[in-house]
Amino acid sequence: MDDQTAAADEAQREAQLHRIKASLQRDVNDDLSVRATVASPDAAASLDKVAGDLRRQAIKQVSSQDREVSRSRGIARGAQILDYAFMMLYGLLAVRLVLALIAANRGNGFVRLIDGITNPFYALFRGIVPSPSLEGGSTLAVPILIAIVAYALLHAAIKGMLRVVARRSTTI
Repeated sequence: MDDQTAAADEAQREAQLHRIKASLQRDVNDDLSVRATVASPDAAASLDKVAGDLRRQAIKQVSSQDREVSRSRGIARGAQILDYAFMMLYGLLAVRLVLALIAANRGNGFVRLIDGITNPFYALFRGIVPSPSLEGGSTLAVPILIAIVAYALLHAAIKGMLRVVARRSTTI
């Protein structure tokens, strides 16, 4: 779920919530004005029952809308965190690929740091296909490219699932 879609959905839900609250206030004010003009005890009791039912229904609807808006915000925040984590992973794998391409010194601290961070994510793909070596010790690490594509597909699948959950849970 992209930020613009989440913001638009949230704005739409907040506008609807404000309309419901205004409607509730209008109903209560109408109820008070009717009570002021009604003199019969039977009519007043009937009006109290109807007004109470309307109030309960409106409050239930407002509470439901508040929960849905809060849930949608949580899903949007989770999607942002997910995007950040995957972007960090893509960046680290890309740095590892560049370091392999330029034949960086494997004993260097930075190279060891990048290797250490990316090894858990790269280990699944190591050895899938051979990595051709170029002149000067440079290596085209094809498994890293496969890993980036695989993680991009996983990222897209998770985002798609979040979109489905967010749309289903916020349908009014």
